[in-house]
Amino acid sequence: MAIHSISFPTGQESRSGSGASSKDVLIFMISGNPGLIDYYEPFLSALRTLLASSPASKGTRFHIYGQDLAGFSDDDHEPFSAANPPRDVAYQVNYLFNTLSEIRIQGEGNSKQGQPFDEIILIGHSVGTYLILQLFHKQLRSPELAPHLRLRTGILLFPTIEHIRHSPSGQRLELLRSAAFLERHAHRLASGFLRLWPYAALYWVITTLLGHPPAAADVTTRWLKSRDGVWQALHMGLDEMRVIGEDQWDEELWEIEREDEAAQAQQLLGSSSGSDSDVAAGNKLPPKFFFFFGRDDHWVANHFRDAFIERRQKQAERTRLMVDEGNLPHAFCIHHSEVVADKVASWINELYAP
Repeated sequence: MAIHSISFPTGQESRSGSGASSKDVLIFMISGNPGLIDYYEPFLSALRTLLASSPASKGTRFHIYGQDLAGFSDDDHEPFSAANPPRDVAYQVNYLFNTLSEIRIQGEGNSKQGQPFDEIILIGHSVGTYLILQLFHKQLRSPELAPHLRLRTGILLFPTIEHIRHSPSGQRLELLRSAAFLERHAHRLASGFLRLWPYAALYWVITTLLGHPPAAADVTTRWLKSRDGVWQALHMGLDEMRVIGEDQWDEELWEIEREDEAAQAQQLLGSSSGSDSDVAAGNKLPPKFFFFFGRDDHWVANHFRDAFIERRQKQAERTRLMVDEGNLPHAFCIHHSEVVADKVASWINELYAP
């Protein structure tokens, strides 16, 4: 059974050419929960438009791709049951790692068709940011599993990477986890209630009362009316409360060791041409992670966010840490895709513009 996916060519082939000298970079989007990639279609489409005319596209072909997280579409699995439970966070990490290991360059006329990508940028939202760090850590700890996998940069939007259960929304979900009956049967109660609503009536509530635009409302309605989508979201959300706690990554992930160790990490992750000589010459390495936090994110406890930023300031060259100065909401993909796409495009330009 296939996972639903979307992809966006940048339309830059005529500018960057199709020869082997052009770099092929995969931009891979990892969604939050619910893990439905269609929520991010406006964001990825806007990003494609920005990159197609950006300085970064000179000599670089960007391939933009995203897919549902496992279990969120009824078409990707047999009906859930006690013997076939919904997918947890660890399952998603392994599934995404296998996907990234198998994905190859596509494109008619590209001489590198069928080869691994030269570099990979991971963009994650919400729990997708935690999955990004787990993927980088897995590749760092076990490079032999996919030696061709060249993870370069992680862009983490509204990250939920520590103590999610202490956030305002996490505390409410934690109450559900503390009640054994509700934890076991919440999905049945929710599904039974949602079955009472005709599709059109539910769509009206989401557009009129919640204010979702038509595309997002359609994604939400289809998810709420699906066979297993709500169960998958609740199951994974409760697992997030269990596993997203204390910072569990070693310092090697952040590359704050000595310069020679940073150079070795660059080689392992597939650095671009000239990066190793830059390290040897004492030049600064480009950012490995971009963290963009909401100013008042209901899925993030501000005091844990501030402690994380303070702890990671010492490797500011490799880890860019930003807090939104406006009022962008956690669910930016509903109304603010273009604003966030503009920020992400500027960071990618910083990495690839000549």
